[in-house]
Amino acid sequence: MQKHYWNEYQKEIAADRYFYARSCIRQTFFPGSETAFLKILQDELGKDIYDSADQHTCSGIGYHGDVVPFLTTSTVIARLFSLMTEAGYKNYVPSCITSFGLIVEVLDTWKHFPETLEQTRESLLKATGRTFEIPENVAHPSDIIYKFRNELKSKMKYQLIEKSTGRPLRGVEHIGCHYAKVFPDKGVGGAEFPHVLAGMIESWGGEVVDYPERRHCCGFGFRNYLVQANRGYSVSNSHKKFESMAPYKPDFIIANCPGCAMFLDKWQYTIAEMEGKTYDEQGRGIPVFTYEELAGLLLGYDPWKLGVQIHQVQAESFLDKIGIEYNPDEKYKGASGEELEHPQKPSVLKV
Repeated sequence: MQKHYWNEYQKEIAADRYFYARSCIRQTFFPGSETAFLKILQDELGKDIYDSADQHTCSGIGYHGDVVPFLTTSTVIARLFSLMTEAGYKNYVPSCITSFGLIVEVLDTWKHFPETLEQTRESLLKATGRTFEIPENVAHPSDIIYKFRNELKSKMKYQLIEKSTGRPLRGVEHIGCHYAKVFPDKGVGGAEFPHVLAGMIESWGGEVVDYPERRHCCGFGFRNYLVQANRGYSVSNSHKKFESMAPYKPDFIIANCPGCAMFLDKWQYTIAEMEGKTYDEQGRGIPVFTYEELAGLLLGYDPWKLGVQIHQVQAESFLDKIGIEYNPDEKYKGASGEELEHPQKPSVLKV
């Protein structure tokens, strides 16, 4: 009997009725991504997704920075679960990869050490008077976009195709370490063959770039960046990836972790200032997008409302290749239409 090994790399992803948990930092780096995800699910896919106004951090940065102890973190996460329970939902969707990985770690700990679950229930009840149920399904938002990638394609105004030549655009996909490296069975394709972002690129007309350092860490590493003296380790990791991918001439990078997307974007500016080097032929850098931004752009959403003008590497080279419509005069206008102060231009990276 033939065995279908790919089935072992799949995961269960709930189809509807999601409780959405926002990130504590993503809106600082990518201000339109979470709003775009909600719009995509509600308006494009007709899904029921609940966005609580009473949510808070998962404490992941403090936990991984060895500041917040595990029991405190598990109690903080339990309160988030209590909000889900109170709202009547059972499918938990954490926006941040760090939150996703930490929640999986907490659930795994509760499973193998049930006494920690009881300690958490007791701590939450004493501190807040709240109770909670364990989610039936935990999926990252990139899982959900992946699950409905073909349905979204049918609604897209654009594809990952160069308008002038018809060639598929080349995309580098970067998976956050906390998505599938810690608990491989919790990510589509596991740690060996992660497909969650590659599947989006392929389904939307692009070509996935395979290069030697494809699975190398972006360099965030929490302590690598939180401790200023360690930041050289962080930029050197990203530098290694850029040097490895550059010969393959990627048109864009897509990531599903806020830290990864931030560093792959902003370290390009840093390296350009340090070494006078960029990783494309025009000196404009390789545009970096979150999966929500990429989906939103292809659906025809306004690039500036998605917030791509906040990125350090310009997005216009990508938009122009596809033929995505945008108004350059609207790039730095606020929500009320006023012209905002323009950022200072880099000395090397072209914008």
